[in-house]
Amino acid sequence: MNVATVEVDPCTAARLSAANEPTTVLVVDDSPFDRYFIGKLLHSLDDVRVVFAENGRAGLAAVDRESPSVILTDLIMPDMEGLELVQEVRALYPHISVVLMTAYGSEDVAMRALRAGAANYIAKKDLARDLRPTIRQIIALSTNSRERRRILKSMVRRESAFVLGNDPNLIMPLLKLLQEELEGLSLCDATGLLRVGVALQEALVNALYHGNLEVSSDLRQEDEREFDELARSRFTLEPYRSRQIRVQVQIDRDAARFVVADEGPGFDTEAFHKPADAEDFGRIGGRGLLLIRTFMDHVSFNSSGNQITMVKSRALHPD
Repeated sequence: MNVATVEVDPCTAARLSAANEPTTVLVVDDSPFDRYFIGKLLHSLDDVRVVFAENGRAGLAAVDRESPSVILTDLIMPDMEGLELVQEVRALYPHISVVLMTAYGSEDVAMRALRAGAANYIAKKDLARDLRPTIRQIIALSTNSRERRRILKSMVRRESAFVLGNDPNLIMPLLKLLQEELEGLSLCDATGLLRVGVALQEALVNALYHGNLEVSSDLRQEDEREFDELARSRFTLEPYRSRQIRVQVQIDRDAARFVVADEGPGFDTEAFHKPADAEDFGRIGGRGLLLIRTFMDHVSFNSSGNQITMVKSRALHPD
């Protein structure tokens, strides 16, 4: 199956973090075995509390009782299917992230879920590999400082430029900073903030690993250890180690423009413009470009393929 995501209220996440309370994840699945398997995966995460519901109606009833920050739901269930649950939560609880799990062959449903407000998706057959990093990503991107957000409400325009070394630990702090600025300008709602964060993270990760380090995502399809080992070795080797990522940001109350450039050889950008097919939903690299294309309003590359420009316009109504 495939996972899609709606989103966490930053204020709620900040309060939970301040109180050292766990983040609640509500798992909605009619299969007792799948609930057990997913629970085992999520219980290994620090500061995560897992609760369960056996169908969509029960899941909606559990929202007020359990106050989840993230809902992880199966697609095919009796009474209320997962896509309907995504839409209901989006309408009633717009600050809760919803992750939709879909089976092979339901790629069109994953796309509809993304367009309805989901921030990510995962194939259920890949849960053991992808579920925990996806949940970590959602929680991390949804946590901000309330006091800092209040100050940023006075901002009307911001231009900034960053030069990052090949350090993956710099990506999340940069994303949080940019999300705070977007929220201060009220450019998009909570779901939009998370979705922009996901797209930016995909662009920065691509620039680091596929651009500067020249490590192909093909290595991750069968065994991620080969991908990780090659990346670790290139962090210390020239010319890879000295390459940098340049990020330019222009934000005002109408739109945000992000330019991410690496110093690698680039890639064939024609692949980005072709229609999505079933393989894109299962492939790690294909999924990243699909998310960028879905969550941003305009995306373009330079001629060599080592610079991406992404634009997010003000939402006239919820995403």
